[in-house]
Amino acid sequence: MIQKVAASEIHQICAAALLRAGAPESHARLQVDLLLEAELRGRASHGLLRLPRIVARIRNGVADPRASGRHDWQGDGLLQVDGECGLGPVVACAALDALMERAATTGVALAAIANNNHIGMLAFYAERVATRGAMLIALSTSEALVHAWGGTKAMLGTNPIAIGVPAAPLPFVFDMATSVVSMGQIHDHALRGAPIPLGWALDASGRPTTDAKAARGGAIAPFGEAKGYALGLAFEVLVAGLTGAALGRAVRGTLDATEICNKGDVFIVIRAAQMEAMAASIALYLDEIRDDAPAEGFRRVAIPGDRANAVRAERLRDGVPVAGNVWDDIVALARA
Repeated sequence: MIQKVAASEIHQICAAALLRAGAPESHARLQVDLLLEAELRGRASHGLLRLPRIVARIRNGVADPRASGRHDWQGDGLLQVDGECGLGPVVACAALDALMERAATTGVALAAIANNNHIGMLAFYAERVATRGAMLIALSTSEALVHAWGGTKAMLGTNPIAIGVPAAPLPFVFDMATSVVSMGQIHDHALRGAPIPLGWALDASGRPTTDAKAARGGAIAPFGEAKGYALGLAFEVLVAGLTGAALGRAVRGTLDATEICNKGDVFIVIRAAQMEAMAASIALYLDEIRDDAPAEGFRRVAIPGDRANAVRAERLRDGVPVAGNVWDDIVALARA
């Protein structure tokens, strides 16, 4: 059963669960900020359903809620980060803060992050940087969840990319996986007992399936057929080359509660001299696209992020729909 919960109550209860698990208050709040933003934007796959697993990872000793990462600058523009098994957004945001400071003088700064836990929805970071007047390109890898184009078993990660660019009044934020969907969306459908569309995934035998539970043991399709597969593979080897992360079927720790997380994350922060002047021009250009006459079958032309921002406003006003079993588990963790 779905119930609506106020965003403020979600933040309070989730933070309490992490505080009980040993997280400092600032770290708990940042982790919850990330999960709540995913829920507000309609991305339940990256939202509250992940909190019980995060708490379990802390209790199992594969996530350190106190760590924020160890930084080692390799020259002026390359930051190597050992995440020290910290909470994903805590380590990621500490790295972004360092990049923002360095890019103010170098123009470009890159962080290669290893030994960090799941960092969640990349749009969170793209918006965080773009609202501070800089651009961000973010990449991450995951367990092998996606089959190669023409293959039948999971061989590479969902390997998302996000881009944030300043604009007014809201920045341009683009966030997508190189798979048709994320495994989190498969899990969300499985928890709700809902079927998945045909074409999303294969089962363990390599056959197309609409059963979300069967898809969890199979493989997700790459988006865009051969092109999406090639892009996801390029991101996988690029991130691994920069971070020393594991590749393909050797990656662990983003979907379980017991394994050290060995995927990689890459952030590139860019501060361009003309960015402030361009923000207004970019905003006008985005509005020109929105104002284009929609094609037959479409109600309007949208920019990436428009739907998420509309959903966010609605859920802040009316409450966030949360699966009852997920919310019950979180409340129990907060009160344990």
